[in-house]
Amino acid sequence: MILSGDVGGTKTLLGVFEPAASRPRLVTTASYVTNAYHSFTDILDEFDRVAAQHGTIDAVVVGVAGPVIGGVSRLTNISWDISAAEIRTHRGIRHVELLNDLEAIANSVELLTGDEVAVLQPGVSRTDGNGAVIAAGTGLGQAYLHRVNGRMRPVPSEGGHADYAARTDREIEFVRMLREQFGRAEVEQVLSGPGLINLHRFTHRGGECDMLAGAASHELPARISQAGLTGRCQQCAEALRMFVSAYGAEAGNLALRAVATSGLYVGGGIAPKILPALQTGTFMDAFVAKEPMRELLERVPVKVILNPEAGLIGAAVHAQSLIA
Repeated sequence: MILSGDVGGTKTLLGVFEPAASRPRLVTTASYVTNAYHSFTDILDEFDRVAAQHGTIDAVVVGVAGPVIGGVSRLTNISWDISAAEIRTHRGIRHVELLNDLEAIANSVELLTGDEVAVLQPGVSRTDGNGAVIAAGTGLGQAYLHRVNGRMRPVPSEGGHADYAARTDREIEFVRMLREQFGRAEVEQVLSGPGLINLHRFTHRGGECDMLAGAASHELPARISQAGLTGRCQQCAEALRMFVSAYGAEAGNLALRAVATSGLYVGGGIAPKILPALQTGTFMDAFVAKEPMRELLERVPVKVILNPEAGLIGAAVHAQSLIA
């Protein structure tokens, strides 16, 4: 059996999978609030009671929201260190690896079924091309899928911490606000849950929408999105439009860098929740508005990942390769 994990700044998913010919079969899963625990091994200890009912675990692969260097990761948005060696010793399992969370998601994209994605642009997928994944949630992740000997090989990145590129006078004003607060403007400060809060502050000129009254900090991005989707607050609607446009623009940047002629996938927790806003055309207009490469980008398939367990599946796919 396989144990896979998807550790984010807000939520941690763990699952037990049974190896299968192409896509490992999910046996059981559990979700945990990440910052309610002192360490990842604390979560593992709690999950042991679930996993033990399903046989011997032969491999553990965990996708983590941060760079993985030498089998160790310090998570970007929570003060945790996770070590493959520590998990190996803790569980007494030989095959243990850490992946960047976007690398894990990227492992799943070729196995997702039609009902697990929403198509924003059908494009023309090339079987000899590369792909890419971008995912906004608690933070912003990006990964490449390079075609090597006919197979798509995930390559992680920390592109979410690259500089944010303003395209309009309004966005230039927003960059000034970000620079005043943070010293620089990075993409994650726009395209993430905290990024939605930054956009709300900008469009409300330091004030606050009545619909956010009494909300806990972790509830604010969802409240802003909902107010924007329903049009009940015009400043929230502007914040959401700016978010969607910036998301499309950055996705287009990533597609250019990867030459993603096999497809660009939009993952993370935010995209499925704001899918109607992504489908208005604002996202795709920004995605393709990159002359002289517009024609190339109009041929790139663009899909939103709807399955919240894509990272868990991708980690299990990699784990299965360790024991094959």
